[in-house]
Amino acid sequence: MRTWLLPENIADVLPAEARKIEDLRRAMLDTFRRYGYELVMPPMLEYIESLLTGAGQDMGLRTFKLVDQLSGRTMGIRADMTTQVARIDAHLLNRESVTRLCYAGSVLHTRPSGLHATREPLQIGAEIYGHAGLEADAEIQELALACLALAGISHIRLDLCHVGVVKAILQSDKHAQADEETLIGLLKAKDSAGLRELTRDYEPVTRDALLALPDLYGDGKVIALARKVLPDLPGIGKALDELQALADLAGEAAVTIDLADLHGYQYESGAMFAAYVPGLPNAVARGGRYDHVGEVFGRARPATGFSMDLRELARLVPEPARTSAILAPWGRDQALRGKIAELRRAGEVVIQNLPGQGEEQGEFDCTRTLVCEGGDWVVKNLS
Repeated sequence: MRTWLLPENIADVLPAEARKIEDLRRAMLDTFRRYGYELVMPPMLEYIESLLTGAGQDMGLRTFKLVDQLSGRTMGIRADMTTQVARIDAHLLNRESVTRLCYAGSVLHTRPSGLHATREPLQIGAEIYGHAGLEADAEIQELALACLALAGISHIRLDLCHVGVVKAILQSDKHAQADEETLIGLLKAKDSAGLRELTRDYEPVTRDALLALPDLYGDGKVIALARKVLPDLPGIGKALDELQALADLAGEAAVTIDLADLHGYQYESGAMFAAYVPGLPNAVARGGRYDHVGEVFGRARPATGFSMDLRELARLVPEPARTSAILAPWGRDQALRGKIAELRRAGEVVIQNLPGQGEEQGEFDCTRTLVCEGGDWVVKNLS
């Protein structure tokens, strides 16, 4: 193997792409701050017990594991930052009031999460802790849509789901509760034949409700249809009311309802959403309520949030225009060095032309130059 080859689904980020990603990161973090979110930076490595707590089997399979040479304990390289931020809220901040936290950093996956996906996403996200009401879910949804708008994306499809629907159905049937994991897998795959076979001995009301879920997919009219075909249970009514409210607050995004889209079912506890945009086969952002994650850290707190992969999102952003720069000669002249420092403080890009350097300046377009006239260094346009 050549020493410069990288593993599958791992890639370098070259200057133009890196600039797009970094511009997005800065713009989104600034937006989070304007909403009142505080930035945290969890570590890349943690003991596996803490890292995977409440994350579900899928996240365990996607996490690289290694042995800590200091303690001998098993550690993991984070595959997701959500649980880490929940730990920070529960143990380090330990506030009683509503807490808004945001984060941005690389995560590592043992396998790609989707078609053409990288195994080293740059994850950015925001979380609200301490408020159980729908107001927090609405703010997180609004924030996710605002971040996509920062990337210049206008055609967004927002898929909404609610785990409360399935949980309410399962609570009424012990047979269904025993098959919960298998049922969720079949619902995710929309495997109606498999559902029909598995549920043949269930209570008729439970069976009919579960078989209806894969077909409850479409625009906002699905909520009204679900009220007709699903049993009249308090949990289902509450979930459908919340979905209707979130759909009404989606702005210009095209809303679809999918009551069988149960990605993250193991740790989600309420409304969930996935944002899709033209040009990407996978969801560009996912979010939802996960009130129970903090329990394993000894402090249950209502929580809702979202995250997205900046590297994947940046693929949709047009190539940026080359940055206008000033070409300056190399030299030790104090007047020259002072002028260069002055221009840089004013926000200009000044590139000193090193001896023997060619004209290629990468992403910078040197349209001006520094020249000495009458003992003063002045900026002149290049012809």
